[in-house]
Amino acid sequence: MNRIPADELKVRMANFTAGMDALCPDWETAMIVSKVNLYYFTGTQQNGILLIRRGKDAVFYVRRSFYRAEHESDFGNIVKINSFKDIAAAVGNCGSRVHMEKEFVPLAYFERVNKYFNFTEVLSCDLALSVTRSVKTKYELNIMRVAGKLHGKTLTEFVPSVVRKGMSEKELGSEILKYMMDNGHQGIARLSMFNTEMFLGQVCFGDNSMYFNTFDGPGGVLGISPAAPFFGNADRLLADNELIFIDIGCGIDGYYTDKTQVYSLGTLPDIAYEYHDRCVKILEDTVSRLKPGAIPSNIYEEVMSGIDENFLEYFMGVKDERVKFLGHGIGLVIDEYPVIAKGFDAPIQENNVFAVEPKRGIPGIGLVGLENTYIVTSEGAECITGCTKPIIRL
Repeated sequence: MNRIPADELKVRMANFTAGMDALCPDWETAMIVSKVNLYYFTGTQQNGILLIRRGKDAVFYVRRSFYRAEHESDFGNIVKINSFKDIAAAVGNCGSRVHMEKEFVPLAYFERVNKYFNFTEVLSCDLALSVTRSVKTKYELNIMRVAGKLHGKTLTEFVPSVVRKGMSEKELGSEILKYMMDNGHQGIARLSMFNTEMFLGQVCFGDNSMYFNTFDGPGGVLGISPAAPFFGNADRLLADNELIFIDIGCGIDGYYTDKTQVYSLGTLPDIAYEYHDRCVKILEDTVSRLKPGAIPSNIYEEVMSGIDENFLEYFMGVKDERVKFLGHGIGLVIDEYPVIAKGFDAPIQENNVFAVEPKRGIPGIGLVGLENTYIVTSEGAECITGCTKPIIRL
């Protein structure tokens, strides 16, 4: 079992409280309850509340399982409770204001907590959490490099070895998932967007890759069924001279990389290769600008200004459901802060990690383009998922 070292956890907490001081100067109390953020700060995902009070040591109050938390975590202050009432009894008055993960905390959950605290003002700590998590430590980057290596090997070596005419999207997705899990992938794909699910990612043949999307991404997927519109469809079989589109995450010890690879079983129409090459150039143009101090919104405007209207018609999605970004942060979830898009005006920092993904749909053929994951260094962007760029012919 890989335990996050105590010193690493202390650095993360110090970075967060410094971020709160900068972004929310009058903060008093923060409560963290989402599993991803609990893992980030404590190294375990137990049911409880991480109470962070200004000028005091943070305490993780655990309902279940306290014993598992003790076994998994090197966080310094873990306290067993039976109910939220026990926290209030232990800490007393926490003031009238609380900062919480407003993007994630259900109203009913907050009401159950607040009957013991009587907070009169609820504010958000989401931005401070996002900014803190966006700058990865050496510990985090080392894990992401391992994930990226498996990711690249999966899509450039394993997939070409198993693709065969007549197999279904679901069959191919299942073989990919088994291979990845046999080699360290944790098997789930986490997203931060509210009420959003995904399993492995998108495994599509032909224009299934342009099907209308249920989440904020450029690729589409028919999926298993309307009840599970993700993964791959069991009835869609691969034919000769057809496009294969695979956009999946790879997660190890909580941390993800994101990568897309396009293949052809046989030969595709010339326009597919032409538009794919244009996506490659857009990716290279974007990645060349990923440097400390660069502004994501400026990168977006500069790159997009060089794309003609005809190419934009199916660029980054279908019709009026096209997404308006070129890349996104990634880490403990696949869609992290910051985003290469309008409105993201804070400078990029060293050790931010981005997935860059320019893609263009071609009706009747499918989605072309690519995606790789990059660490921002003082020298520029380091690709950690392998840098195969052409469509791979099988």
